[in-house]
This record gives sequence, C-alpha cells and structure tokens, in this order.
Amino acid sequence: MTTARSTTLSDVISEDHVFVRLRAPDKARLLRELAGRIAAMLGLTAAEIAAALAAREALGSTGVGHGIAVPHAQVPHLPATAGFLVQLERPVDFAAIDGRPVDLLFVLLGPPQARAEHLSLLAAGTRRLRERSVADALRTATTAAEARAMLIGPAG
Repeated sequence: MTTARSTTLSDVISEDHVFVRLRAPDKARLLRELAGRIAAMLGLTAAEIAAALAAREALGSTGVGHGIAVPHAQVPHLPATAGFLVQLERPVDFAAIDGRPVDLLFVLLGPPQARAEHLSLLAAGTRRLRERSVADALRTATTAAEARAMLIGPAG
C-alpha cells in the first residue's frame, strides 16, 4: 500500500513563478500586474485572476504583518494549485494588520476542489515567510533562483 505524497512549496513554485524587484506604485496596480503575469503563465485570463484576488482582499487584507502579504484565492478552471513569490523593489501599502507596507508576497491560487491542499500550502508559505531569517534573505535576493531556494529551504 502506498500513500500519496503531500504537495509541497517546491511543487507549486517553479523558478519562473518568482518575481524579483517587481515595481508597482500601489496595491491595486500590483494585484493587476500580478494577475496579468500569472494568467499568461497559467492559460487563464487576467480578469479571472484579478477578480479572484480582489474578492479575497475584499474580505480583509492578506497583509499579515512584518512587510509580508499572502494574497490567495480559489480560481475556477485552474487545473492545479500554483504558487508565486514576489519581492518588490519598493514596499506598497497593503492595509496590513500592523500598518507596515509590504515588500514580500506569497501568492497562492488553487482550484476550488483542492481546498485542503490550498490551506496546507498557504500555511507552509506563510510560516516560511514569517521566519525572520528567511524574510531578510528574500529581501536581498537578486535572482529568482536565489529567492526560490531561500523560500523552499533545505527540505525543498
């Protein structure tokens, strides 16, 4: 009898899912920019991604404090969960719980039927970003490969 392996951050964040030194003047434009980039990679429309992220943000900011946000949503027609790591060149106001602007984001999108996987990956990504040493290292990363390796960590 074999047991299914749990999906990990390494499985859902490929190097091309990491954006280093991204520029955006504000939260709204950042989310639109991300929706466009992500939609092109996943074969969806930017409107679908933007609407899902906006609906989640309308429930309350995903800014978790310490310069970190975890925008996430379930997206119909998405075949599999996908994660993205974003390092901003300059922090933006994200209405975070501590009032600090955000410069690191872990974006997670999943199909509605994969809710348990979505929540598990969301928790894993949030935990890694909230480790001060990981966040500090991510803020100084200069390449997507370097940033991904820092987020994934040795357990990979």
